Amino acid sequence: MKIKDIQLALNNQYAEREEVIEGLMVAMIARQHALLIGPPGTGKSALVSDLTKRITGANYFQWLLTRFSTPEELFGPVSLKDLEQGVYKRNTTGKLPEAHTSFLDEIFKANSAILNALLTLINERVFYNNGAPAQVPLMSLIGSSNEYPEEGEGLEALFDRFLLRYEVDYIGEDQSFISMLKGSAPSTADMSIDELFELQFFSDTVTIPDEVFDALSKIRRELMDEGIRPSDRRFKQVLAVIRAKAVLAGRDYAELEDLMILKHSLWEKPEQRDKVAKIVRNHAQDAVKTRVEEIKDEAADILNILEQSNNSTDMAVESTKKLKSLVNELKKLQKDNPNRPEVEQAIALVQKSLKDIASQVLGV
Repeated sequence: MKIKDIQLALNNQYAEREEVIEGLMVAMIARQHALLIGPPGTGKSALVSDLTKRITGANYFQWLLTRFSTPEELFGPVSLKDLEQGVYKRNTTGKLPEAHTSFLDEIFKANSAILNALLTLINERVFYNNGAPAQVPLMSLIGSSNEYPEEGEGLEALFDRFLLRYEVDYIGEDQSFISMLKGSAPSTADMSIDELFELQFFSDTVTIPDEVFDALSKIRRELMDEGIRPSDRRFKQVLAVIRAKAVLAGRDYAELEDLMILKHSLWEKPEQRDKVAKIVRNHAQDAVKTRVEEIKDEAADILNILEQSNNSTDMAVESTKKLKSLVNELKKLQKDNPNRPEVEQAIALVQKSLKDIASQVLGV
């Protein structure tokens, strides 16, 4: 599929952004919206721009919002010609109401003059021009922000409109950082907007088996037990994401593994992300894959604690013991479950961390 070629090209170009890239593509197939949150300089706008330029024939609108942004910037200026006739109508040419895809940077800077029209356009795909509702062609709006909106700013409804939400951080792995500096060979992978329309149509026909619905029900119950309560509407909406995930994988039916993307959808507050991810993972992966992901998380926590200690020798020794224990557990998993590439990758990842500690901290 052409969309897989685009995914591969972007994965090669943007290091450590595989999940974000997958999410943006799923959002486009599902006709949903996505939010990227992270510090400046993490390549959010470059990634979105690169992706959308590969959809030929699509209208794309990009804008940086400030506290002083005006409706004219997003929706177009008032037509003077119509105004002379007593008609208050905006000229929307080249603006958000005529876009198929859009990227709004610093979206939580949107002020009250913009917010109501923006919410209606995002949610209902309707723009009121001179009081008359007009359907807009918007498929996906990608928002970004350097920070989460503060409570009490009246942005809860806007935040809720984004079905997929990703935190984007600076590159972590040294090799990934070097790959970013070197860059990758340019790729011409693209697809037409009509081909994207076909994928969207196909997505609507994807079959969701009962085991997936059962898993969703269990996820909902366990989230409620943790005090996390996504709305019924949100659970209904994520069905489109599940179907789109299956399409991206080249299937006409959903599998339990497609539920993994919901770890980016079912949380409302940042502190809920880890709990949501764990609950979703327990129902979307088999036991081996779940334990591998847990071990990778444990290894990341060990490295974070070591870094916070300013790489003290005592902590490095303790971290080494813990990481070696994780490697041993992974090797046992590998022995009991041969031909599992995710186990091999996890072993390589943790062993690399051990080598880094030995050379950079302990001087071995």
